[in-house]
Amino acid sequence: MKTVKLNNSEPVAVDLFAGAGGFSLAAILSGFSIDFAIENDSYAVQSYKNNILTLPGGKEACVLDKSILEYDPELIKKQRFESKSCDLLLGGPPCQGFSAHRILNAGVNDPRNELILAYFAFVRTLKPRVFLMENVPGILWERHRPYIEKFYEEGRQAGYHVFEPVTLDARDFGVPQRRKRVFILGIRKGCDYKNFIWPPHPTHRDPKKLNEGLLPWVNCGHVFSAPPAYDINDIHMNHGVELVEVFKRTPPNGGSRKDSGRMLACHEKHDGHKDVYGRIDPAQPAPTMTTACINPSKGRFVHPTEHHGITVRQAARIQTFPDDFTFVGGLTAAGRQIGNAVPIDLGRFLIEHIKKYLIDKNHSSDSLI
Repeated sequence: MKTVKLNNSEPVAVDLFAGAGGFSLAAILSGFSIDFAIENDSYAVQSYKNNILTLPGGKEACVLDKSILEYDPELIKKQRFESKSCDLLLGGPPCQGFSAHRILNAGVNDPRNELILAYFAFVRTLKPRVFLMENVPGILWERHRPYIEKFYEEGRQAGYHVFEPVTLDARDFGVPQRRKRVFILGIRKGCDYKNFIWPPHPTHRDPKKLNEGLLPWVNCGHVFSAPPAYDINDIHMNHGVELVEVFKRTPPNGGSRKDSGRMLACHEKHDGHKDVYGRIDPAQPAPTMTTACINPSKGRFVHPTEHHGITVRQAARIQTFPDDFTFVGGLTAAGRQIGNAVPIDLGRFLIEHIKKYLIDKNHSSDSLI
């Protein structure tokens, strides 16, 4: 890993648990340079390199492709931060994938705590002016309380004022998607955050409840009316003849599994999951793009009018990725990268808000710490 010196007039960001680079792209579009990113999914790493490293704010970035647990923050600081400071640290340690009994008995051996400790080792060492964590709403469930308490404890010990978690819906900020995610913001003690409002006020709202100055939610119809991208991501799942017939019976623009008459043994026992095999309604914001967003059996992910699941490119457009951002690894890997990403337009809105009030006014005079 080589030492680099960036233009000190440009604020610097670091992206931990970076995925394919959604948060990094949002930061670059907000005027940041990315110094380094950490991500250990091999397909996401390649997508990150193919896209972020081609951009002016990402060309000097270093991509570290092992687990965050394998890196020494002090060594990275010596190699990357001799002549600059870190302004913004993005990303958050994941909490998914751990069983309830591990959660309820969380302690020093809980693997999530390892990730939290590693995360805050970077916070303590790099001393970013601000860190911004994003995670799924389930992080606020009662059984995850030990995780949240540990996160806040480490934040305080690292010398940060950590705001209460806020749940934001992407459609309230102009993204054509119903997507709720939790954001936790930390500001280094001593930084001036007078006049700073967190979270920022929404820009969009339910058309039936509009207030003066707010715009209606953005529907997802433009995603499907736009010309095909004709790129490696302009692909969808190949379905069997039986399932195609089911889709043909499903009414356009929002039809559901029940409308199609599809009934499996599991549906007889449990009539829930009506959205699976359902069509997306283009007159509304799209459903949440999950890591399985290209699979109609996992949600309302059938094309509004055509008889197949949505393409990778359409899912990326719903997440507000530009069409020149491509994902490697095929359908499943690309869907996972897209579903894990922060919507670009939402990330950009939040980062620009943070930059305006917490970074721009102090950046030029801030000494290296």
